[in-house]
Amino acid sequence: MRKTLPLILILGVAACAKSPDAIAPVAMGNAFSGMACGAASQMLAAERPVLAALEQRQRSAVTADAIGVFLILIPVSSLTGNDVTCELAASKGKVLALEARLASC
Repeated sequence: MRKTLPLILILGVAACAKSPDAIAPVAMGNAFSGMACGAASQMLAAERPVLAALEQRQRSAVTADAIGVFLILIPVSSLTGNDVTCELAASKGKVLALEARLASC
C-alpha cells in the first residue's frame, strides 16, 4: 500500500488537463495565404473570442481536475470530456496563421 498510493497520485496528476499556456498551437502553415485580407481580418475577429472562450473552458478543466485529484484521486474533467486541449490547439494555430496572413497584407 505504501508504494501504491504514490503511484496512483503520480498517474492521477499526469492525467490532468493542461494549462492553456502549456498547449502548443497546431501548425497550419500557409493555410490562409490565398485568402483576401478583408476575409482574413473578419475570420480573425471571429476566431479570437472563440480562442478566449476555449482558454477559459480549459482553465476550468484544470481547476476541476486539481480538485478532483485532491478529493477523489481522479482527474474529473479529463475523464468527462471537459478537457478542450485539441480544440484549443487548433484555435491557437488558426489565430497564428491568420495573423501571419494579415502581416503580409
